[in-house]
Amino acid sequence: MLPAPNLDDRRFQDLVDDAKRLVQRRCPEWTDHNVSDPGVTLIETFAFMTDQLLYRLNRVPDRLYVKFLELIGVRLLPPTPARVPVTFWLATPAISRIALHPGTEAATIRTDLDETVVFALVDELEIIPCALDRVATEGAAGQASENADDPLAWTDRTDQMKLGVEFSAFASPPVPDDAFYLALTDAVPKCAVALQVSAHIDGVGVDPDNPPLVWEAHTSEGWKACDLDSDETGGLNRDGQIVVHVPPDHEVSILHGQRGGWLRARIVEAHEGQPTYSSSPIVHGFAATTIGATGDCVHAEIIQNESLGESDGTAGQTFRTVRHPVLLGGAPVVLENTSEEGWQEWTEVPDFADSVPDSRHYVLDAVHGEITLGPAIRQPDGTYDQHGWVPPRGTELRMRTYAVGGGRDGNVARHTIAVLRTAIPQISTVDNRFPAQGGVEGETLEEAKNRGPIVLRTRARAVTAEDYELLSKQAAPEIARVKCLTAGEGPDAGSVKVLIVPAVIGDPSAVEFEQFLLDDELLEKVREKLEQTRLIGTRVLIEPPLYQGVTVVAKVLARPRFSTARVEADCTAALFGFLNPLTGGPEGDGWPWGRPLQAGEVYSTLQAVKGVDLIDDVRIFGANPVTRERGEATQRLELEPSSLLFSFDHQVRVEAPK
Repeated sequence: MLPAPNLDDRRFQDLVDDAKRLVQRRCPEWTDHNVSDPGVTLIETFAFMTDQLLYRLNRVPDRLYVKFLELIGVRLLPPTPARVPVTFWLATPAISRIALHPGTEAATIRTDLDETVVFALVDELEIIPCALDRVATEGAAGQASENADDPLAWTDRTDQMKLGVEFSAFASPPVPDDAFYLALTDAVPKCAVALQVSAHIDGVGVDPDNPPLVWEAHTSEGWKACDLDSDETGGLNRDGQIVVHVPPDHEVSILHGQRGGWLRARIVEAHEGQPTYSSSPIVHGFAATTIGATGDCVHAEIIQNESLGESDGTAGQTFRTVRHPVLLGGAPVVLENTSEEGWQEWTEVPDFADSVPDSRHYVLDAVHGEITLGPAIRQPDGTYDQHGWVPPRGTELRMRTYAVGGGRDGNVARHTIAVLRTAIPQISTVDNRFPAQGGVEGETLEEAKNRGPIVLRTRARAVTAEDYELLSKQAAPEIARVKCLTAGEGPDAGSVKVLIVPAVIGDPSAVEFEQFLLDDELLEKVREKLEQTRLIGTRVLIEPPLYQGVTVVAKVLARPRFSTARVEADCTAALFGFLNPLTGGPEGDGWPWGRPLQAGEVYSTLQAVKGVDLIDDVRIFGANPVTRERGEATQRLELEPSSLLFSFDHQVRVEAPK
């Protein structure tokens, strides 16, 4: 339901009280304000008549507009929760399996300025103990051989390691695709594995902070990269510990006749300027243990097994959850009813048009937490057509799971989730290695009113650019901005290009470029929606916009008695805020698509900062946010129609007045 606005929210008693206050102020000699006084009777009579007028007033025009939106099926969109992988670290290595159940809570630290932000685990997470079973090496050729001295052969090094005999991890000299293999005693999906290494080498030639080495895990789809948490060995260069996060589809497999949960360290092609191995690391000891696991968490509180009440046996019943709005992306929304076979699950539908009498269907108003069961429609002959099953009288209904919360407050920075709110033995700390993304506030009434005419015109069919933008937002409310353009020239000519900007909230100066990357789940939701609604023959490309990095170098003169450090910080913050894909631009709602940046706009932005007296010089540099390369200075930075500005490393020099 949409909240109907009140043009005047005063009621009968409010009008009477207002009139009596005016009497006390204007006619102090009138002292009898009891209901028996004839004057008070007149006041109440006119208050009653005015109340009737206000009732009619509140029904037009906005109220009628809202009711029309309800008739065409427009409902307010609930908040969208931010999502983030959270790592649960053990106090000691795992010796037995530990299960973390859905709803396990972790939170940010509460401060004087910020309230704690709570995140809940979505799916069950299991921490699986492991140990090292076998070790092997293989050259880039990957040819199996019985000759253990062949540097390119698959060679089992397990016995050498057990005896403490040193061996080369790679061929000599190492080349790309040389690999060092570890077989764990069990598969450890989603787990953090600590590898204790004993190794030494003289002059390997690599940068210990950036070696050309990747860790991978074997899955049903082949080798997949692991996320490297830390490497104290500098790329197997010295003794230390390596911590890797194993992908969720890691499984036990057989390589060269040996069974295990396989991991490997593989040499990759060095980037330009990155030194590579000149000789192979020498390994003489290895051990593996499980020290944690990573699970997906959402900014939500998961409610379980909440009773909604009993059915009265009639059609069209409504029930309401205790907490709302209900998040559609936080946890599965599951409605159940009692039966002789146990709890039976219902299916959520957008409407009851296709529901038959035995369909366990319900419609959910997520914003208000209202659940509606199927109605009975009276036919011209006096019979009733039932749409959806009606539970018998006395049948208990419950929400097995649903989530509440969400909003932009959940878009927290990395390493801010540090408090475990659910007591779990052996878990010592929690941490989010990535920033949380996707949290969006619920839709306002004004936004719904603007969406109504587009919904009425398109009716779930993508024809115009506005249709593609609206349907993309409906499919993924966590999208902050969306733009539809033609694909232009080249092999994609004639296609429709949908550019998506995810919601990234926080200090603009602290936002990282990686936060604007699109995850596969969001892309899939938009793709499925547009695939169902596009015109036949239309090819749709869904991708992020081209982000044009920009660096501003400015020289500013401060006013007397102003701190130059404070003015410098304020100028830098103003630049990051103005040159921003989401909060920048002249209107403050994001940098306009394809709008060039003029030096004059930078001057006006800096001049508006408190404490700035004079802008001595401004230079604009285009920058690549990926490679961090900066272009030539210019006074006008051009952008393509599919581009947005992204602030990158502004430099402001503030001088005190002479």
